[in-house]
Amino acid sequence: MAMAKAKAEANGEEVNSIVSDFLHFLNASPTAFHAVDEAKRRLQTVGYQQISEREDWELEAGKRYFFTRNHSTIIAFAVGKKYVAGNGFHVVGAHTDSPCLKLKPVSKVTKGGYLEVGVQTYGGGLWHTWFDRDLTVAGRVIIREGKDGSGPYSHKLVRIDEPIMRIPTLAIHLDRNVNSDGFKVNTQSHLVPILATSLKEELNKVVTDSPNERTDTYSSKHHSHLLQMIASQIGCRPDDICDFELQACDTQPSIVAGIKKEFIFSGRLDNLCMSFCSLKALIDSTSSESDLEDEIGVRMVALFDHEEVGSDSAQGAGSPAMLDALSRITNSFCSNSKLIEKAIQRSFLVSADMAHALHPNYMDKHEDNHQPKLHGGLVIKHNANQRYATNAVTSFVFREVASKHNLPVQDFVVRNDMACGSTIGPILASGVGIRTVDVGAPQLSMHSIREMCAVDDVKHSYEHFKAFFQEFSELDAKIKVDM
Repeated sequence: MAMAKAKAEANGEEVNSIVSDFLHFLNASPTAFHAVDEAKRRLQTVGYQQISEREDWELEAGKRYFFTRNHSTIIAFAVGKKYVAGNGFHVVGAHTDSPCLKLKPVSKVTKGGYLEVGVQTYGGGLWHTWFDRDLTVAGRVIIREGKDGSGPYSHKLVRIDEPIMRIPTLAIHLDRNVNSDGFKVNTQSHLVPILATSLKEELNKVVTDSPNERTDTYSSKHHSHLLQMIASQIGCRPDDICDFELQACDTQPSIVAGIKKEFIFSGRLDNLCMSFCSLKALIDSTSSESDLEDEIGVRMVALFDHEEVGSDSAQGAGSPAMLDALSRITNSFCSNSKLIEKAIQRSFLVSADMAHALHPNYMDKHEDNHQPKLHGGLVIKHNANQRYATNAVTSFVFREVASKHNLPVQDFVVRNDMACGSTIGPILASGVGIRTVDVGAPQLSMHSIREMCAVDDVKHSYEHFKAFFQEFSELDAKIKVDM
């Protein structure tokens, strides 16, 4: 009895440590740019070396590396000490982006005595959840660092911590049928955050130190007080700002909640949860010299941008980024360009994207025999029409890893009378030719500004990905297909 209690307490402490680390990752990552920056910081802290796609790569077996693309996609990998060109890659792939409201190229809106911020919808968000939230902005800014106007130019990450804008709902007295007819959002006219009133703007005019034609032009696109606040945050003058990519963000931090402290309430769980768990699993499975001693392959995590809008970009999963990485690593150890084809057939991808947990108030939305539960472990996603890339072989591999480490696992298929979502899995499976299993931790409120998952599933996901990295080489050698 005492031994069981001590074991439970130790397990609880481990869960708390992982979840606390996850909350820090979430709160540091309001945008894809910040998520990549936080991942980069963590990798460098444990000795991963940054390399550039613009330079030649000189890689060594037993070493660890990473590179970024657009600072919104990051690929990290550790080369086994027994790796030779043509051996496989063991990859967990996820994405850094989430549905949000992004500032328009001309965001300055003034109407009805209010200063508003023009935004465009990104991805398939539950936009009604963005109303009556305390919002701010975050993203990246392109600035001129030289004083003579000739550069150099750099990008800086920015995040305004305080709430500076809000999208208020219409009072029920002015919309009497809202509860019976439903809250219907016109994303063009209704989804416009209020920044200030015109009266306060006039009373607090921002005067620039050195107005010029370019500043006047840029100020005509965005409210001057917003530009001033951004400039102050990153330590430059407003007229040093050349351009930016900003998005609206909720200021409420991620927290552990529920009467039993069993839930995580947060934005961007889809898909920063899988990004964090895969990154931590890679770091912890490659942290010591002995971890890579007997590894014959390359352990890799690939976190892509733009999954929520189809992945078709230079830094999305639909780009050559993954294939480029596999090819360049292989070619760094041998000049025989034909080895990459063999390497791909020896490789395996875990496409990790959050899954739909059974909702107690909408149970008819799940197929009767496939109802993933919170705390139930990673969900293996299946779809006969290849909206998910899982097949019998890849499902077996992932399930076998779970069995060996006593980890729970669940299955999901969408109802036949409902449309099925998709992931980076089919994109990379078809584009690269890599064996793929689609999985994800169960969650509720997917694509809401405030989502919900279980603390236990963060630990289950981390441990499953870590076990995959540690076990795959040995397990794959036992699987006989296409022989």
